[in-house]
Amino acid sequence: MVTTPAQTQGFGALNPQMSSIQGSTHSGNQMNISAWNTLNLPKTPLFGTDGIRGRVGDILSAPLALQVGFWAGQVLKANSVNSGPILIGQDSRNSSDMLAMAISAGLTAAGLEVWNLGLCPTPCVAYLTSASEAIGGVMISASHNPPEDNGIKFFGADGAKLSSALQAEIETNLRAGANGVNQLSDLIAPCSNWGRHYNRPELVREYAASLQQPLQPEVLTGMRVVLDLAWGAAVNLAPAVFRAMGAEVICLHDYPDGDRINVGCGSTHLEPLQAAVKLHGADMGFAFDGDADRVLAVDGQGRTVDGDYILYLWGRKLRQSQQLPGDLIVATVMANLGFELAWKQLGGQILRTPVGDQYVQAEMVRSGSMLGGEQSGHILCRHYGVTGDGLMTALHLAALVKMSGMGLAELVDGSFRSYPQLLRNVRVEDPARRNNWQSCEPVQLAIAKAKIDMGDSGRVLVRASGTEPLIRVMVEASSLNVASYWTDYLVQTIQQHLAA
Repeated sequence: MVTTPAQTQGFGALNPQMSSIQGSTHSGNQMNISAWNTLNLPKTPLFGTDGIRGRVGDILSAPLALQVGFWAGQVLKANSVNSGPILIGQDSRNSSDMLAMAISAGLTAAGLEVWNLGLCPTPCVAYLTSASEAIGGVMISASHNPPEDNGIKFFGADGAKLSSALQAEIETNLRAGANGVNQLSDLIAPCSNWGRHYNRPELVREYAASLQQPLQPEVLTGMRVVLDLAWGAAVNLAPAVFRAMGAEVICLHDYPDGDRINVGCGSTHLEPLQAAVKLHGADMGFAFDGDADRVLAVDGQGRTVDGDYILYLWGRKLRQSQQLPGDLIVATVMANLGFELAWKQLGGQILRTPVGDQYVQAEMVRSGSMLGGEQSGHILCRHYGVTGDGLMTALHLAALVKMSGMGLAELVDGSFRSYPQLLRNVRVEDPARRNNWQSCEPVQLAIAKAKIDMGDSGRVLVRASGTEPLIRVMVEASSLNVASYWTDYLVQTIQQHLAA
């Protein structure tokens, strides 16, 4: 149970450091920020598929974070039955301190108490929010994006990502006329009602304990595991938890580095991990992204084990122990066709959603599924958490392998054969073209042609990224030659008609 600052004796009596982020007491307690009334707000919505994300200094700035914090505070207070603090965590980017302090200033101006967790994974914020009386949570991170990007992600009191409706309400209020960013903002609260700011890094230990609790003590004894920590949010926590469970741990990119987070490493660049696993003769390896809400695995032979294989192996284990209602797994449109066919052969069912773990989570709640996720490594298991959690997933997969008496490579080889699946990105800078690509007739004709040619033995998925200026193309076919042909054809068509 998460405690208040006055009850920290159980955490080693850490004295919370109260910040000076409080308003002044002059001129009616009014904070004038008219100097910031020309924020560079985009014409397109601020909130995308994973909160607010973009290049720092372009869209994201300290003034914007302050305003977002203030209006988010108002919306969270109006829509939560809780009356506790709001929790803030961050990754290791150079801009994360700035944005965390700015959004904290906005939240305290709205009358909320802020508990700053410091460097921690995104699922840590989600867990601690749900395990306390917190009114909500905030994570400052751009996940797998490059160091120059950053983002702001909100969680409700239940630890789930804030609904699209509430995000839209925050943005509407921020953009609105009388009290919006283009006029004086009335950041007004009686002095006695202004919020306070406390540093609470010791609470991260409660999250670590929650990861270990469902597993047998030292279940990983005898295993050698390589962890690629991507210079990010899991650099302190992941090695400590794996070692506490008995594993021998070899770490890569294992201190917080805001200049190198995700650069050539982590879940989007598996080559260093694959080489290290083979070099050290490790049983397996895990690569996290910058905020550790996703993970990909590498088996002892250095082969990639993506989210589809993780879902299959974990789902089969839950099914055998009758912990998977309806033998139902929720996946996205990106899930491999080979995975779907193999799961159906076991008598199971897969429900597909759009790309985005918030869509997976929503469908899991609607359908009653206990397991879901994405090929990219966002895995959600409702037995143990409320959001995608890379560290939790890695621990459970490692424990599953250990208890099976087999190697990860053997388990993967005995699961299913993935259809060749090619992914390509086409950069489309014009947001109007990118967001309305479906209206481009030549692109639609090319997609239809590919689908007709491949029939039931292949799939095509074209979509605009919700976090980057990209059109993503995925082609899946029974043979690599067929997949390559249609991928090239679609990419060339998009480049000619949308990117030119």
